[in-house]
Amino acid sequence: MLYSLLRPLLFKLDPETAHRVTFSALQQAHRLGLIRKAQTVCMPHTLMGLHFPNPIGLAAGLDKNGEYLDALAALGFGFIEIGTVTPRPQPGNPTPRIFRIPQAQAIINRLGFNNHGVDQLVSNVKHSSYQGILGINIGKNFDTPIEHAVDDYQIGLRKVYQHASYVTINISSPNTQNLRQLQAADALDRLLGQLKLEQAELTQQCGKYVPLLVKIAPDLDTEQIASIAALLQKHCIDGVIATNTTLARTGIDHLSVSQQNGGLSGAPLTQRSTAVIQQLRVLLQGSLPIIGVGGILTAQDARDKMQAGASLIQLYTGLIYHGPSLIEEITRSICPEWLPKG
Repeated sequence: MLYSLLRPLLFKLDPETAHRVTFSALQQAHRLGLIRKAQTVCMPHTLMGLHFPNPIGLAAGLDKNGEYLDALAALGFGFIEIGTVTPRPQPGNPTPRIFRIPQAQAIINRLGFNNHGVDQLVSNVKHSSYQGILGINIGKNFDTPIEHAVDDYQIGLRKVYQHASYVTINISSPNTQNLRQLQAADALDRLLGQLKLEQAELTQQCGKYVPLLVKIAPDLDTEQIASIAALLQKHCIDGVIATNTTLARTGIDHLSVSQQNGGLSGAPLTQRSTAVIQQLRVLLQGSLPIIGVGGILTAQDARDKMQAGASLIQLYTGLIYHGPSLIEEITRSICPEWLPKG
């Protein structure tokens, strides 16, 4: 309710300024004890050896540096994913780089993996009190040649491994030049082979197995999705996240802001990401779990993702347009017997 009142004011601000204001306020409210921790047990189940109290997660991108873990946990998420983080700090692309499209409940961003670097993220995680399931999403620095991308992913994996419940390999952002080339069969085969070897070594060193997931794009054809699914199975990858933002502008191409470069998220992505999930369900036959993300703005969108084959879902743009009440709306829809503590 409070967010719905504040949103018109926040939307008068530049999107990045609004993001900082919103998260600073959330952090302060949590420190003052104004946010009561939500009841989070709803459809609990175990996937990838991890026990999820509910299937509703926060997608990577909203808390890139792991600065707000404790406050976000109080909102009732079943799991939280932070990042994308790169080995070295980088500023990302020039501003302005986020564009709201309220009439379409959409956002275009071309942030470009702006983050404080993996060492700062790890420090933030260490200083938080969060004990829930934590995904850490890793990528490559913008100036690392694509042929050496595996080096950056290995660095990221080594540094976050001990602190993550699972690690996501982001090869699908449209905002880092040539990154999506890593989804091609030969490149992906080499990348996953190297990272699985690294995972095996880290499992021995750290005494625990941390699942590896791959986040893919929605702009893949049927043959490309089939190739990726086969490679995920070949390399025993633990899960797949479908999907990242899209370069398509279907349904909004008449709007002037749609001509901005970057990845589109929100309502125009809903059906496209759900279609990828459906294809993966058929191809994977339950061999690894699918996390559905992209255009979840209502409880029905969440149900559609799960009916399509997603075991878990993640929220991003829906939170920007509807606020934390979306988490409770989805929870009430998928768990009618659930009642919040109050």
